[in-house]
Amino acid sequence: MASIPRAEVSCVVAGGGPAGMVLGLLLARSGVEVAVLEKYPDFLRDFRGDTVHASTLGLLDELGLGDRFAALPQQREERLVMRFDDGAVTEDFTRLPGRHQHIALVPQWDFLNLLADAASTSPAFHLAQNAEVDDLIMAAGQVRGVRYLDRDTGRRHRLEAPLVVAADGRHSTVRRLLRLRPRAAATPHDCLYVRIPRAEGDPEGTVLRFSASGGLIMINRGDYWQAALLIGKGTADAARAGDGAWVRRTIARLAPYTEDRMAGIDAGDIAALQVRIDRLDRWWTPGALLIGDAAHAMSPIAGVGINLAVQDAVAAARILLPGLRRGHVSPRDLARVQRRRHWPAAVTQFAQKRAQAAFVAASMADEGTPAAPLRLPQPLRTLRHWSGFPHLFGRMVALGLRPERLTGPLEPLSHA
Repeated sequence: MASIPRAEVSCVVAGGGPAGMVLGLLLARSGVEVAVLEKYPDFLRDFRGDTVHASTLGLLDELGLGDRFAALPQQREERLVMRFDDGAVTEDFTRLPGRHQHIALVPQWDFLNLLADAASTSPAFHLAQNAEVDDLIMAAGQVRGVRYLDRDTGRRHRLEAPLVVAADGRHSTVRRLLRLRPRAAATPHDCLYVRIPRAEGDPEGTVLRFSASGGLIMINRGDYWQAALLIGKGTADAARAGDGAWVRRTIARLAPYTEDRMAGIDAGDIAALQVRIDRLDRWWTPGALLIGDAAHAMSPIAGVGINLAVQDAVAAARILLPGLRRGHVSPRDLARVQRRRHWPAAVTQFAQKRAQAAFVAASMADEGTPAAPLRLPQPLRTLRHWSGFPHLFGRMVALGLRPERLTGPLEPLSHA
């Protein structure tokens, strides 16, 4: 369905990613009429964030979705080893509190379809796919709803609501319409994505390899690797030139066991992502709230993006539910959401910026001039010798800062 069969709801969510779908699910289960507008016809898009941390796995359990999530095709990791030119450091998840002593790497389209199916059992939930928000309804300086295009029929629709939530990602249309501009941090790298067939004898787990010639992350998808190659900022076109020869050589150098499969990859198989880290100074305006990447775009480092977005959605549902039930959400409540979620996003981005400066070298160097080895950065070089560090490191990654929790499937929301 590409349109909503009504002209007014209690909340419009722009964007059907993890933040938008979790928020829609929570509000609908609490009896709030919510419409999620997703501009694409389905969720089937490759090379999106798919690292689901223990903090999110715990929330899925509390929502009664843990077993259904566990049945999805996924790669579970109890430990991750980051390998540098002169050593390695381990993230160990085996001592995490709670039920999950692992993280899960699952195709995002499977995760989103699970959330959509669960939300669809609530009569208050409406999902329109191929529905693109292209304008805001304004009255007396306040957002009062959206106008959106039904891309199936070409017709435009008007949908009024006391609250519009922008969960439409780092290139947020709602943010642009509100004329809100995030502050961007320098990022020294971009990312190339490619599928590589798997073969007998390949490693089973996720590969994290950082070198003077670049960084390579490979996720086991069963019969293929989903590989992400970190490259110097703005070098994607140069890297893919010559039918992708440089990419093939670099991946083969970082993961030699794939060399026999590189001949089957050409430039058309290589997708590019411009890595961004940015954050809004203010995540709200009267009648509208921005969450997830629309408020704070994250680097792919540590795979935190999905999880921070989901935590934003849970906090927003809890804080805003009373106002949504009354039919009016105050600016004070919108500001409360930002106050709760701002510092976890800011501190995580700070850590990402430090990590990218230490882990990622400019990678389009002349191959004829050997680069100095990329050494394990301080303080990891020292801390890795402390026996408890892998567990502490794993806890910081898998649980994050200020994880949101439900004491029951929906009970805390009614007491927000």
